[in-house]
Amino acid sequence: MSVLIAGAGIGGLTTALSLHAEGVDDVRVLEAVAEIRPLGVGLNILPNAVRELAGLDLLDDLLEVALPTGSLGYYNRHGQLIWREPRGLAAGYHWPQLSVHRGRLQAVLAEAVRRRLGPDALVTDARVEGFTPREDGGADVRVHHPSTGRRSVTAADALIGADGIHSKVRAALYPQEGPPPWNGLVVWRGTTLAPPFLDGRSMIIAGDDRRRAVVYPMSVPDGPGGAVLMNWAVARAADPEAVFEDADWNRAVAPETFLHHFADLAFDWLDVPALIRTAREAYVYPMVDRDPLPRWTHGPVTLLGDAAHAMYPMGSNGATQSIVDARVLARELASRDTPAAALAAYEAERLPALTRLQAGARRRGPEVVIDLAHERAPDGFEDVTEVFPGDELRDISAEFARLGGFDPETVNAPRPKAVPTGTGGPR
Repeated sequence: MSVLIAGAGIGGLTTALSLHAEGVDDVRVLEAVAEIRPLGVGLNILPNAVRELAGLDLLDDLLEVALPTGSLGYYNRHGQLIWREPRGLAAGYHWPQLSVHRGRLQAVLAEAVRRRLGPDALVTDARVEGFTPREDGGADVRVHHPSTGRRSVTAADALIGADGIHSKVRAALYPQEGPPPWNGLVVWRGTTLAPPFLDGRSMIIAGDDRRRAVVYPMSVPDGPGGAVLMNWAVARAADPEAVFEDADWNRAVAPETFLHHFADLAFDWLDVPALIRTAREAYVYPMVDRDPLPRWTHGPVTLLGDAAHAMYPMGSNGATQSIVDARVLARELASRDTPAAALAAYEAERLPALTRLQAGARRRGPEVVIDLAHERAPDGFEDVTEVFPGDELRDISAEFARLGGFDPETVNAPRPKAVPTGTGGPR
């Protein structure tokens, strides 16, 4: 079976490694850029995805470039704690939650692909532009090579569109869809070398119903009293005149152009404006997602990760769910009679759950507690239990975890043994 994967992001690379682990060896990943460089900022990988990466024997490599997250705390705009919960191993999972620079994670995955599948398995300067179904059930995939302008066609038994929110494969399947919808919020993201805060392994989300800041460390100190690599993201409603013609994660911006919007988010335990002011890099991005699709799979072609279900960055589910997608897809391709049957089974398992999760992210996911705290106590509180009675906070957090399939009971449960329905086709 020959498989082409469009996109060498987190989902595409994990798909290649997962297929190799399942015995599918004829796999190539096509990436549009000429050179894969460590771009981007931070990601949080939840334990359900870390479990899958551990199953690929990557956990030791990841722990060299990532930091296990110990807790997540939500705070109001005055810096008062609304809710804190343990994360990863501290929450009873069998696997950690990892905070990691996207570029470092991508580098680990890319190196593993080249080492395990061979240097020719990862092809750069090759953008998938579209495809034509073949009579034998596969697809002829059209490829553009940007550096030379050359175009080529290559045959595959299956084509996986893991090429992000601006997916060319998705556009070929849904040519009338148009650009991703924008909710009117703008996100500025960056990294800073700064002293640790709280216990050095805390992720925090702070703000009110108009502004939000997310901050977490991605490394241990570089020595006694040393700095850590800190990820930060701040968001607010866009100015009325703001225009974003293209949602590009790598649009650089000067910190002084937006710092004033968040100047008062300075607490005695964390100075958010100082992180922004001293950033090593900063990027601006409109908060966009994709509307849920009725289908991801069309014969030998399917979508994965952001190409299938791009969602707002609420609850650390972007990269996490693309990793889970990859593992499910690989298991199905290895056990079904035909690629079309495998891709249909993958969709049947993943699409309903991700459609629900996309809707949950549009409702701000667990971050809704910050909105509720501002609505109920805009000037702060003496006792948070007077603002959130009973188990309301716990229930909000637990419901989103169940929605995404990353509650401890689900993640720690033994995986049901697959029952192959066929030979999986030629390898």
